[in-house]
Amino acid sequence: MTHIVVISVTAQTPPVQNSNVEGNPLLTESSLPYHVPPFDRIKDEHFAPAMEKGMREELKEVEVVANNSEKPTFENTIVALERTGRLLDRAERTFDNLNACNTNPTLQKIETEMAPKLAAHRDAIHLNSKLFARVQELYDNRDKLGLDPESAYLLERYYKDFVRAGAKLSDPDKEKLKKINSELATLQTQFEQNVLKEKNASSIVVDRKEDLAGLSDNQMASLINAAKAEHKEGKFVIQLQNTTGQPLLGSSQNRPLHERIMQTSLGRNSKGGEFDTRNIVIRTAQLRAEKAKLLG
Repeated sequence: MTHIVVISVTAQTPPVQNSNVEGNPLLTESSLPYHVPPFDRIKDEHFAPAMEKGMREELKEVEVVANNSEKPTFENTIVALERTGRLLDRAERTFDNLNACNTNPTLQKIETEMAPKLAAHRDAIHLNSKLFARVQELYDNRDKLGLDPESAYLLERYYKDFVRAGAKLSDPDKEKLKKINSELATLQTQFEQNVLKEKNASSIVVDRKEDLAGLSDNQMASLINAAKAEHKEGKFVIQLQNTTGQPLLGSSQNRPLHERIMQTSLGRNSKGGEFDTRNIVIRTAQLRAEKAKLLG
């Protein structure tokens, strides 16, 4: 994997609190098989300090590559970049996976605070003129480097990633791009969190068992368990899935219930209220159009 594509943290961040660094399991490579994160030791408050420390380290590592006085080579530029950001990558991958499958308000707050910082950090690397000059020199002379197919592809990926991230823009346009990327990162996080919150708030409560004709015993059991989880004992709760077509529609024989499920599903995030995403979508489209025009 092209390492510089997946790294994402900010260029400027406040000092990390020592209390969140000492004993932080994210700061060292896991000794578990396949370096699986030690989730039993990781706490929510470990993530931000680890990512902030990781991004500071990575920027120092990247600056060493960018300011190398030696002529660019595949080894001292591309391979060197591949070796940067190990701490940041480890902390961010662990956070992203945990936040995606077992989120909570604390993790969502961290995600909201980190989103624009992550965008700023990507820009700090991709818009580094000295660094891109080394990558471009290698790319322009790629046919003379004697690279094997894998290395040639990796060099091409780095070059294209830099160009698509705005490396060839003028300095004024780079500043415009940074502002766009920061706002887009914030909007994307708001959109994703609102979709999840709306889904969780859109459960359909059914009072009578006979209204659920056609459902299997397993499906009925899942609705009863969902009702218990939402403290609605004695009811049947249909929790919407994050798709347009809901699974129960293929089994239920109750047409009015079909309509109720579909209307609730299709109307998510567009009924007004705190989870409505329509303005977010409009602003995102505007910014993406500006970005596309800027990048050509």
